[in-house]
Amino acid sequence: MVQAFAMVRVLFVSVLTFGVSMAITPVVTHILYRYRMGKTIRDAKEAPIMHALHAKKAGTPTMGGVVVWIPVLILSLGIAFLSGADVFPNALWDRLNFFVRSQTWLPLGALVASAVVGLLDDYLNARGIGKHGGGLRARHRLLIFTAIALVGAWWFYAKLDWDTLHIPFVGDWALGPWYIPVFAFILVATAFSVNQTDGLDGLAGGALLTSFGAYGAIALLQGREFLAALCAAVVGGLLAFLWFNIHPARFFMGDTGSMSLGITLGVIAMLTNQPLLLPLIGIIFVIESLSSILQMFSKRIRKKKLFLSSPLHHHLEAVGWPEPKIVMRAWVISMVAAGMGVALAVLDVLLRP
Repeated sequence: MVQAFAMVRVLFVSVLTFGVSMAITPVVTHILYRYRMGKTIRDAKEAPIMHALHAKKAGTPTMGGVVVWIPVLILSLGIAFLSGADVFPNALWDRLNFFVRSQTWLPLGALVASAVVGLLDDYLNARGIGKHGGGLRARHRLLIFTAIALVGAWWFYAKLDWDTLHIPFVGDWALGPWYIPVFAFILVATAFSVNQTDGLDGLAGGALLTSFGAYGAIALLQGREFLAALCAAVVGGLLAFLWFNIHPARFFMGDTGSMSLGITLGVIAMLTNQPLLLPLIGIIFVIESLSSILQMFSKRIRKKKLFLSSPLHHHLEAVGWPEPKIVMRAWVISMVAAGMGVALAVLDVLLRP
């Protein structure tokens, strides 16, 4: 019966977050357009192919990720308040509450901290401040998000007494103090990979949707029902975001969405102790990030490009694939990979001695 209500909590929280996100989006959209929070497109000299493909999108508001993380924060804190408030003595709120120190404080904290940094970066980009008018430099973002990841790693290691990495079908591997840099690397790599993927209408949002859905299922399988509810809240917010972000996008996710959700996905992968399934569940992020890395090395070593443009979605655009076709096929791949990841997690539990 407890497991049954855990499923009710997951579904209720997801639907409620979707409703809150849909309700606040018109207000957010009005603010973004009124104050001209439009994204700056890289100039033709720096990225000629990218500029030619996306020049028409210049001025489309960024910062759209706020319609995901703000409702998640409102719902988690709001339900927790109603759970403890005497003015609403209702046991239902107690059972719906998922704001729990052991499972959701850290991912929520990482979500909000990284989202605020991303929001600043989006603001600088919209105002044309920074190198080439593109906001914070890559090295500065790397330092800031590494610092956030290290705080999370310290929390796991010092507060949760956690230093083991689970290897599916093999067992747990004690890393000792090395757990901290491994943890930080996974979070930063995931955040920047999601950020690389956020280049077409609906691409990153759809891949994140299936990834959080998969880890929500894994968390529920492990009995981490509050963590599963947090994943469900993110899924609800992403569904509302995609309503407005599918082609042609009303607004873009921006760093406040892509970086924060990437960091949070990494934290949840570590909380479920299934980070080694993350490259499969988030295969689209891996492909996009790998294509950029290969492009960079090819230009430096071979002195020529491997792709017409990178990440891969820009190359596919350049060879003539319509944007919706790229996104829809990426979603299909993401769904299949996420399903395989959940299946492997189930088998890992069933075959564990």
